Amino acid sequence: MATKYRFDDSSIPHFITFAVVNWIDVFSRECYKEIIVESLKFCITEKGL
Repeated sequence: MATKYRFDDSSIPHFITFAVVNWIDVFSRECYKEIIVESLKFCITEKGL
């Protein structure tokens, strides 16, 4: 993994941004929200996010 996207210091908070693609309302549609939530859960458990 490139160090450009790695958060090595877990003792400080990090600012994460998101891009908007075609103005898809991801947080108001259940199917998109579930994909994002499951992806974040995976990153928390498997990657130590």
